[in-house]
Amino acid sequence: MRIQNKEYITIWLTADDELQIIDQTKLPAEFEIVTLKSNEDVCTAVSSMQVRGAGLIGVTAGYGVYLIAKNFSGQNNWLAYMQEECNKLLKTRPTAKNLSYALERQAKIWQNFAPKEALPKLREEALNLAQEDIDFCKRIGEHGKKLIEEIAKKKKGQPVNILTHCNAGWLAFTDYGSALSPVYTAFNAGIAVHVYVDETRPRNQGASLTAFELAEHNVPHTLISDNVGGHLMQHKMIDMVIVGADRVTRNGDVANKIGTYLKALAAHADHIPFYVALPSSTFDFSLFDGVKEIEIEERNARETEYITGYYYDNAGQKHVQEVRICPEKTKGLNFAFDVTPHTLITGLITERGIMQANENAILTLYPEAKQYCK
Repeated sequence: MRIQNKEYITIWLTADDELQIIDQTKLPAEFEIVTLKSNEDVCTAVSSMQVRGAGLIGVTAGYGVYLIAKNFSGQNNWLAYMQEECNKLLKTRPTAKNLSYALERQAKIWQNFAPKEALPKLREEALNLAQEDIDFCKRIGEHGKKLIEEIAKKKKGQPVNILTHCNAGWLAFTDYGSALSPVYTAFNAGIAVHVYVDETRPRNQGASLTAFELAEHNVPHTLISDNVGGHLMQHKMIDMVIVGADRVTRNGDVANKIGTYLKALAAHADHIPFYVALPSSTFDFSLFDGVKEIEIEERNARETEYITGYYYDNAGQKHVQEVRICPEKTKGLNFAFDVTPHTLITGLITERGIMQANENAILTLYPEAKQYCK
């Protein structure tokens, strides 16, 4: 996708075989490319959210395993070394399924090949994971566009108003995104769309990342505070909601950024279609009840106690500043995700098509999940 009219993806290998990312903690104030040279760099990038979003976390892990193998000194036991380093990656962020999905794909290689044979195979598989992520998200956009198109026909030229939550655009994947992929596909096809972007406290990924993406792509959008979404739905100012996902069970329960559940409740109450967009790498077919079984990441409370932004001084120089927003004695609680039960979801948009959020519908499009059914 575009940044300042130049095409980018979120993670790539350079001609010199260096792994580079866009540092998302700096956006929108600064655009900075960072080189990751070791597994420690990759773990820090994931845990600090220099890279974030389910798809991108998985792809980064795939490249991370390649870096682990690349840095193997030959002095340690190969299998023990790889397992220990991959375990470090696995622990960085527990909720997104894509992380373990990528590690499992790479494990099939390093567990079965010696270092010299494994290294080029791990590189190739990392590239495959990135390309698969791109291809799946592109197809999600094509399927989701049909939903937007149906609403657009009824509105007879008026913009389709779409509410999204957090950032599930191209910055959250290698390219295209999940929730925003249908928006971009519809917009590129000439369909009038307008996106309401909620700020998504506490890290404000909606305000800083989704708004950044949409602005760079010239998609009409409006920033709102998190608590405005229900009001807009109540007054029929929203035509549909599309969000992303970090882990989805085989019955269609969805773990996504904290606050998604509240949006789904409001959409259900006001009869607004509520869709979840995800690639198949986000499914966790081994789980059934999302509320009981999905591990929810609890992040540092500091993220709720402070907020970061930028300003210009009298000389026109830009400065990034972090400020505290609560009393010194006040402590925060910071759950990063919540679970939306499948009963509140209109449908799931995947690379294989659109389905209802229930076990039977999911098993129809994903028959490989049947092995997990008792």
